[in-house]
Order: sequence, then structure tokens, then C-alpha cells
Amino acid sequence: MKLLVYSAKKFEVPFLERANKNNHHVVFTDKALDSETAHKAVGFDAISIFSGDDASLTVLEKLRDFGVKFISLRSAGYNNIHLKCAKRFGLKVANAPDYSPYAIAEHAVALLMALNRKLVLANSQVHQYNFLQDNLLGFDLNKKTIGIVGVGNIGAIMVKIMHGFGCTILANDLVPDTSLIKDFGIQYVDMEELLKKSDVVTLHVPLTHDTHYLIDEPQLKAMKKNALLINTARGAVVHTKALISALDKKEIAGYATDVYEKEKGVFFKDHSRTGDIKDELLKQLLSFDNVLLTPHQAYVTKEALANIADITFYNIDCWEKGKESKNELGYETLIS
Repeated sequence: MKLLVYSAKKFEVPFLERANKNNHHVVFTDKALDSETAHKAVGFDAISIFSGDDASLTVLEKLRDFGVKFISLRSAGYNNIHLKCAKRFGLKVANAPDYSPYAIAEHAVALLMALNRKLVLANSQVHQYNFLQDNLLGFDLNKKTIGIVGVGNIGAIMVKIMHGFGCTILANDLVPDTSLIKDFGIQYVDMEELLKKSDVVTLHVPLTHDTHYLIDEPQLKAMKKNALLINTARGAVVHTKALISALDKKEIAGYATDVYEKEKGVFFKDHSRTGDIKDELLKQLLSFDNVLLTPHQAYVTKEALANIADITFYNIDCWEKGKESKNELGYETLIS
């Protein structure tokens, strides 16, 4: 099968090449999929895209006209693809679920620890030979209450890690996991109670119509003023304008995230030479010293990249053999 890999990053190409095992003709491009780059797929049976690629109605229509039949996402999330249109156009779509929930959960913990213990500031200070501790006050996680929103594969690992810190764990999910209740003593509560009681709130939900702006002005006002909010889910789970207002009014103590509401055109690029970022909300967010933002890097571990590559070519292999991949997506209505 002829496969075009969009948004191919130098560090992931070797993993994809190994997983391919020379079975398919693969071409890599660092360009993201959008209406301007869709023509690159002419002559290809399948494409692989990442979470920042645009697979909206217009783009999918072009891909269909160019002869593309299969789309394999190198991500678990798929809010960037219009699934109903894909079905209408006869395109088969599969994602890469559960590629490494440990990578995402561990990054969430890293964000939490770095924000709480002021590690970025401390590192910056000592590199300037400033060894004072005046601005580095944090708190023990032990015996604190952690609110975990979304207790799927990633959230369940977060439960185990936070339990190891000696935290009281509150959880919110549609379906309670009885094994986590039994083994780790977590309590499932409604969102209002979770936000009101938690010292740390960490988000692990997919982006759907129901979770879009799940954390908005009322939810931020419900949180403790000394609470931290951690987001390794999707940027639009948090309403950025409301978040900036809450930070400005000191309604929460800090925000650490690996994602941003409007990543397109900003993330996965180096803007350091030009300083050319037109997103004023992002500039405002980055102006707070109690905000920690990483560039959607939670998945960037050797294990996660190897798993993503293997799943990608599992999907491609299935389609070439005329089989259905176990990762093929249904066509429920999602944000697209």
C-alpha cells in the first residue's frame, strides 16, 4: 500500500520506518494536512495524520477525490477529523488508542511537580548563580486531595501514581471503576464536589461536545483558591478566556498544561527566531508566572513512539489484507 505520513517529525520517522518493515511504500512530509496540502496525497491509498492535522469536511472531500481510502491517526484523540463525513465519503479511519497511557500520566505528574515546586524558576535562577529560595515555596502532595476528571486508561494510572504519593483521590467519570475503588480507595463524586474539595484537579478526558469547555468560569470559581489545575487532555477542555480571568483574579493558584485550545499554526513549529505569534490569548497565558506550558510533548517517549508506529502499521496492514482494524472508529458526532 502507498502511504503518505503527514506531520512527520524527525524523531518519530525511525520508529515508523522500523514498524513498516519495508512492507509498504511510505513517504514522509513534515507538512500538516489541511486544504492547502491535501493535494500531496494524490496517488496514495492511505495517509497517516497527527492530532494537529485538519481533517475537516473540505479536506476529506479533497482526499476522497484524490483517491485516498484510509486514514490512520497517530494519536488516541480524533476530534480533528469529521467522522460522519469520512463515512459518507467511504473513508475508513482508525486511531492509535492506549499507545502509552503511562507516558501521558507521568507527564501530568511531571507538570504538577514542576509547577508546585517551582522547578522552572529554580533552574533559571541557579543558572544565573542565584541560589536564594525566597520564591520557591511549594506544598507536600502527601495527604492532599487530588481530583481526577476522566478515569479511563490514563486516569487510572494517575490514580495509582497519586495513591503512591499518599493522596486522597476523588474521581469523576460516567462509569465508576470498582477495582480502583477496592484497590486504591478512590471516591467517585460529582464535578461540583470534586472541584470544591480538591487541592489539585487533573484532566484526562477526550474532547467531545460534552467535554468542550468542561472547565469554564463556574468550574474555576468552584475550585479552591490555592488549587492547581493540570491538563494533559485537550486544550479546548478548558476555556482559555475564563482561565486567564481566573488566574488574573487569583481564583486558582496555577495552571500546568501540555495542550492549548488553539494549537493550530503555533504548536509543532519553531517561532523563536521571528517571535511571530499572533494569538493574543496565548501571549496572555504565557505572561503568568504560575502557568507552565509544554508543547504537546506528553507522548514523546521511546515506548509511546514505538507503540504508535506499531499501531499505525497494524491499521495499514489490516486494510491491505481487506480486514477491519480493531481500532476503526465509529461515526458518532464529535467536534470536528
